[in-house]
Amino acid sequence: MKQMATYDLMETMRNTNEWWGASARAMASYPVWGLVPHPMFKAMSAWGRVTERSFARMVIKPAWDIRTVVGDDDRDHLVEEFIEIKRPFGDLLRFKVQNRTEKKRRILVCAPMSGHYSTLLRSTVASLLPDAEVWITDWHNARDIPVSEGKFDIEDYTQYVVDFMKHLGPDTHVVAVCQPVPLALAATALLAEQEPEAQPLTLTLIGGPVDPDAAPTEVTDFGRRVTMGQLEHLSIQRVGFKFAGAGRLVYPGLLQLAGFISMNMDRHAQAFSDKIVAAARGEDSEHDAHNRFYDEYLSVMDMTAEFYLSTVERIFKDREIARNAFVVNGHKVDIGAINSVAVKIVEGSKDDISAPGQCLAALDLLTGLPEDMKAHHLEDGAGHYGIFAGRSWRNNIRPLVFEFMDHHAQRPSGKAAKSRTAAVKLASSND
Repeated sequence: MKQMATYDLMETMRNTNEWWGASARAMASYPVWGLVPHPMFKAMSAWGRVTERSFARMVIKPAWDIRTVVGDDDRDHLVEEFIEIKRPFGDLLRFKVQNRTEKKRRILVCAPMSGHYSTLLRSTVASLLPDAEVWITDWHNARDIPVSEGKFDIEDYTQYVVDFMKHLGPDTHVVAVCQPVPLALAATALLAEQEPEAQPLTLTLIGGPVDPDAAPTEVTDFGRRVTMGQLEHLSIQRVGFKFAGAGRLVYPGLLQLAGFISMNMDRHAQAFSDKIVAAARGEDSEHDAHNRFYDEYLSVMDMTAEFYLSTVERIFKDREIARNAFVVNGHKVDIGAINSVAVKIVEGSKDDISAPGQCLAALDLLTGLPEDMKAHHLEDGAGHYGIFAGRSWRNNIRPLVFEFMDHHAQRPSGKAAKSRTAAVKLASSND
């Protein structure tokens, strides 16, 4: 599978389906068919329109499209996006609200690198902006990164997060969603050991696999069944000639998308069937619920092969974070070194990606953190998407997260923090 031919074959199939859709839409839309008004032509045009749009979206990075925020003065304030730190594999992106007094809450959102762009968290960012200054990790599509830029694995990801935390300073609240949860935890521990004065105020971990074995799901079962050799053979391909990253080994976004869809095939099939029927009847619109969701869901990005494989092997199979045995650049990270960063866990009772218990395992690793600085919330009835972007997030979880941040807006007294640091170091030396 590690050939450009297989990568280009997938792109050819995507391109061909897009062309079929465009051709069907154009063919069935000729005015002449008005002389023979058969419903087949409306159905054919609708199928073509939906198909063309769906396959075209797969190679387009969605826009953030967060235009304005209502301020305390009840006026709309324009939102400007700009890059504060630019790196080959991902940037630190800031959403600056124009002509507004800066908010006290400063939030770094750690977005997942799991097949979708960081824009998957658009609604999360939009919900935070009215009450906080917001930054996000904006990861790049591996197919667009030249081979000359080198590798990028989970250790590099962790170091990126460490550097972004240092840049934003100690008065920052960090929110990690899904895949980066264990790595954000490791990054905070690394700061606690090496530069404790740069640690964030709080760390909110939402639905991430700290200990995948705590509550098995289809995702963890797959990781157990497949060997690393099989996974590398079946999943890894070389970027084709069309892109700047030609020759780079990647886990293709199109392959990841196929996996996402297969997990809920019936629901997706019904959604597209309903959309085509609505389009044929003239009851759809450009920005209806279907298009808003699938324009984002179908937009996928490639991950570097080393990042994907190291995630599976070290996070899911070897459970390095769960065993407190994670190593970054030759240094063994001790999660127990975190002693002055308040940590909140958020899980959904119906999360089938990172089941309840996987993220909660982080609290047991925080041996140096007082119990009054740990918190856990299990959202009843919420699935994976709902705990960071759905109704549950908006109505229940977001207010709780803000309350947690405000409660821990002041760092513990220096004497107490230092004594805990000394105790952790003593315990480590005795080990």
